[in-house]
Amino acid sequence: MFDIPALLAKIPNEYKPMAAVGIGSLMLVGLALFHGVGLHIISVQQKRRQRRLRSGRPSLAAGALLFGWSVFLMLALHIVEVTIWAFVIIHAGIVKHAYDAMYYCANAYTTLGMGSLDIDPNWRNISPIIAISGLFTFAWTTSALVDVVSSNGRLLEQLEDEREREMDMRFALRKEEWDVLKTERSDAVSEREKTRTQLSGLSFFQRRKIWREERKREEDFRSTARAQIKDLRQKERQNEEKLGPGTPTDTKDKEPQ
Repeated sequence: MFDIPALLAKIPNEYKPMAAVGIGSLMLVGLALFHGVGLHIISVQQKRRQRRLRSGRPSLAAGALLFGWSVFLMLALHIVEVTIWAFVIIHAGIVKHAYDAMYYCANAYTTLGMGSLDIDPNWRNISPIIAISGLFTFAWTTSALVDVVSSNGRLLEQLEDEREREMDMRFALRKEEWDVLKTERSDAVSEREKTRTQLSGLSFFQRRKIWREERKREEDFRSTARAQIKDLRQKERQNEEKLGPGTPTDTKDKEPQ
């Protein structure tokens, strides 16, 4: 293994500022590529999860959590980049301790300055390079964040529309269930009235037979009603599962082409 601090120490002091700029420039380009790949992965993952949310049942909480998760990943990306800078300057021998390196790089990366930490004046040119890398990546993140906010806003708007349609479906289901129950009760009452007209002048055993037939028909009415309600609920669940981009909407809800 090469002793990097020893090799860098052999550089004449008058060339160390140029060496700092060279090392910093290589790091800047590498971190820019790393940042671009990270933002691309975050964007792809967000779009995939948005498609899943659009194709399934509407969940506004899931949409909000997805937005928060994307912002967290962007923050984590910057923290990783600060850590990479700290790793480099530690192994270059510019800063000895890890906590000092993190403090120094975080201050320089966010353009706050070098803080209270003093480093070798010959290597301090690396500080503005770290700051430039932070400016590049923060600007890039801001651009990506605008897209995330915009797409998440459209997602939440669609989920809200789908939620309203879901509530309309459930209200319609309750109405249909009530109609089925009302019909079943009406049929049962009609059957009882019909039975009463047949009981006059009959013996006890004949009446008992008619009562049994009445109870059996009423049970058939209830079974039919339960089957109809079960079928209505199943269809309503299937319609809820179909909520998404392909669900027909009113003209006012359609986006202009």
